[in-house]
Amino acid sequence: MEAAKIVATLTRAVGDVGLAEDLAQEALVDALEQWPSSGVPRNAAAWLTTVAKRKAIDFWRRQDNLDSKYSALAHELETQVSDSPQAWDPDRIDDDVLRLVFISAHPVLSREGQIALTLRVVGGLTTEEIARAFLTSKATIAARITRAKKTLSAAKVPFVVPDPSEYPRRLSAVLSVIYLIYNEGYSASFGQHWIRDELCSEALRLGRVLAALMPDEPEVHGLLSLMEFQSSRFAARTDRDGRPILLEDQNRTRWDRAQIQRGVAALERAASALQRRGVGWGPYGLQAAIAECHATAPTAADTNWKRIVLLYDGLLQVAPSPVVALNRAVAVAMADPVSGPASALAIVDQLAGLEESYLLPSVRGELLMRLGRGTEAADEFDRAAKMADNEREREVLADKAARARG
Repeated sequence: MEAAKIVATLTRAVGDVGLAEDLAQEALVDALEQWPSSGVPRNAAAWLTTVAKRKAIDFWRRQDNLDSKYSALAHELETQVSDSPQAWDPDRIDDDVLRLVFISAHPVLSREGQIALTLRVVGGLTTEEIARAFLTSKATIAARITRAKKTLSAAKVPFVVPDPSEYPRRLSAVLSVIYLIYNEGYSASFGQHWIRDELCSEALRLGRVLAALMPDEPEVHGLLSLMEFQSSRFAARTDRDGRPILLEDQNRTRWDRAQIQRGVAALERAASALQRRGVGWGPYGLQAAIAECHATAPTAADTNWKRIVLLYDGLLQVAPSPVVALNRAVAVAMADPVSGPASALAIVDQLAGLEESYLLPSVRGELLMRLGRGTEAADEFDRAAKMADNEREREVLADKAARARG
């Protein structure tokens, strides 16, 4: 839970992302060995950080490199009490996490390397989860992360937030990282839980910090708005056993209205920034506008699906992807209950790039159900369930298959 903050603090201290991650992992091994007998410290994160810094000193000693970094770390360890509340400064650590995001978005790295490294180190995502986000293989992502760490180390990139003049070069990658961390939390790729609250909360926190840092960037507010809208539904997205509740079946009285209002306000700030610049909507603003259609509809039947189709048309223009095209097809089906499902199915059958994703057969199953082709729909749901890695997702798809067979 504290991994990103600990690694960020260590990176500032040792100046090397790869070394910082190794030190944090070594400290965790010590904790697993000692805590069962000594008990978990009151301030576990401070304990891990302190142990990792001591390991950094040992590392430099072995390297015969006792320079100013060693002196600074030694002085800090001498003057702090490792288990005291003061040893862990949330404000300072939060800044460190944001710095680490910006460092990983350094122009010396490729865009793919920027995003993959930050998702691994800051987001704590596994290579499998990152590969799923990129629709590529685990080996490819592992290679990207390794190259990125070596490149940053070789370039001796300083652990500082770049000058504001550098923001435009890095902002796109920073936003992508926050977006993908949030997405993995919103609908987990693997495991027994459908939602990973810790990832969503961290992404939302980073989005709010970034909005304060860059108040004139429309896409920053667009992404923040999107996350506020999506997070407003968390209380209604699962039942008491953790099973998913689909959007159209959710109890909307449980949606967080204050959070929806924050989403509306952030979207308005994005619109104002766009107007000042005289430019059009970007991908995050468009997705936020789609989320607003859902968040502000009193009931599922009141959702303005025709507007959503138009917004997806715009999104396909600025950020085309197979997933966007698939979501647009769903909107087409919903916008016209009579002819929509057939039109949407024709669109889905022409899509490429989702052959390894459970999303494609899942959507086909929904469309076939709406067309009254229950047996075919059940087969698609079964296929999707076999392809899904999240246990809760598989349960939902298996239930759909059973209902389709009637």
